[in-house]
This record gives sequence, C-alpha cells and structure tokens, in this order.
Amino acid sequence: MSNFGSVRSLERGLLILQTLNQRNGLKAAEVAAVTAIPRPTVYRLLETLEGLGFVSRDYSSEKWRPTLQAKTLSSGFRHEDWVMQSAVPEMVRLGREILWPLALVTFNDYQMEIREATHNISPYSIDHGMVGVQLPVLDTAGGRAYLAFSREDVREQTLAGLRARQGLQHPVILQDGPLGHVLDTCVKLGVGYRKEGYRLGTQSISAPIYRGAQVVACLTVIWTGSALSFDKALEQYRDKLLASTKGITDALEQLDTLD
Repeated sequence: MSNFGSVRSLERGLLILQTLNQRNGLKAAEVAAVTAIPRPTVYRLLETLEGLGFVSRDYSSEKWRPTLQAKTLSSGFRHEDWVMQSAVPEMVRLGREILWPLALVTFNDYQMEIREATHNISPYSIDHGMVGVQLPVLDTAGGRAYLAFSREDVREQTLAGLRARQGLQHPVILQDGPLGHVLDTCVKLGVGYRKEGYRLGTQSISAPIYRGAQVVACLTVIWTGSALSFDKALEQYRDKLLASTKGITDALEQLDTLD
C-alpha cells in the first residue's frame, strides 16, 4: 500500500471510531451512510479496529461500539491528573442526583473543550461521546463563565484573541444580549448561563473551578428548556452546582499542598 493509501486508511479508521463513539454504536451500513465511506471499506476497517481491541460487535443488534480499550486513546488527553482525582467523582455524584447531564469544559486555543461528561449516566441526555468536542466560547455557558470569572487581564486577552480570530465587531451582540450585559449578569447570578443559541431547545448554567486565582475549568449543567424553565432550573441547581465546584476547587488546593 502506498504512503498516501496508508494515511487515508488511518483517517478513515479514526473517523469511523469517532462516529461510533458519538452515536453510541451503529450498524456497518449506518457507519457507511454517516461517513460516506464505501461499505466494503467500512467492514474492513471495523474488522481491523476489532482486531486491535478498539471496537466490538453486538451480534444481537448488529451494532458496532467502542470498547474500554478505546478509552486508552484519551489517557494523554487530560492535561492534569486532577480531572480524575477531583472532578469526575463529584460530577458523577451530582449527575446522579440531578439526572441532567454535566460537562467539564476547559479553555483551549480560543475554544471551550469538553474534558469529561456524564451524558452516559444521564437518563435525559440524547448525546454520546461528547469528550473532546470543541464549543464556542461566547455562545456557551461554560465559555461565558470562563470569561466572567477570570482575572480581568485574562478576560481582556481572551476577548482580544477572539476578536482577532473571529473578526468580531464592537459591541459584541449575542443571542442572549450584548456581551457586556451577559457577563455582568453572570457575575450577579454567580454562574455563567445560556438561554438562547448554540444548542436549540436546551439551556445551561456553568460554574468556575479555580486553581489559585485562575479559572482552570467550568462545570456545566444542561437541560431541555421545554421540560424546565430557566428560572426554575436556576433555583433548583445553582446552589448544588456551586457547592460541587467549590468542593473540586478545595480538593485541588489540597492536591497542591502535597506537591
């Protein structure tokens, strides 16, 4: 096989693995339809991934799904061990209490990146395989929380970078209102928020996690707007979310004392 063919096969194999992860399993014909890869090639690549231990076939449903072995691909993805040590157990606890899905996001290259999520344990989630998905800063509760609660110099530097990259015009108007007003409201509420935009039909609030004076991540609760009004969700979940992020922040401080 030529070098070009080898690279193309790798690209297709990774696309298939990513597609299976995001869709929580698909039949081979469905993989071919979603990825636009010919069905014979899909079968060959699925069998290769199965041989490597990254996917398995459910013979009762004929669906292919990622295995636990696929999780090893993310072992170097977490930039620090604190995610597993401090954040994930608290995310699982809170997720089981409130039932709506949670996402832990961090700022990376002028986007918010999902580091961990509880969609797999939430009975109300319609998303799967969200870890690694990149989200817009200005249009998400996590991005707004990052901006609102970061130090002023970090916020101004971030906004300057966003303006340069996205060609934003002053004043920046979001679907929830002018950016300045949105960030001021975040500070008053104690959490970042999103009522409109990005994911139609859903709303969210997000609270910052600190390491020292720096916001290192934000924890977001996502719910369906038709099932729960924003004000009701804020009343029910804000204090619980803030308690969780404070607990994670406190745990990080304890880890730092051990370094």
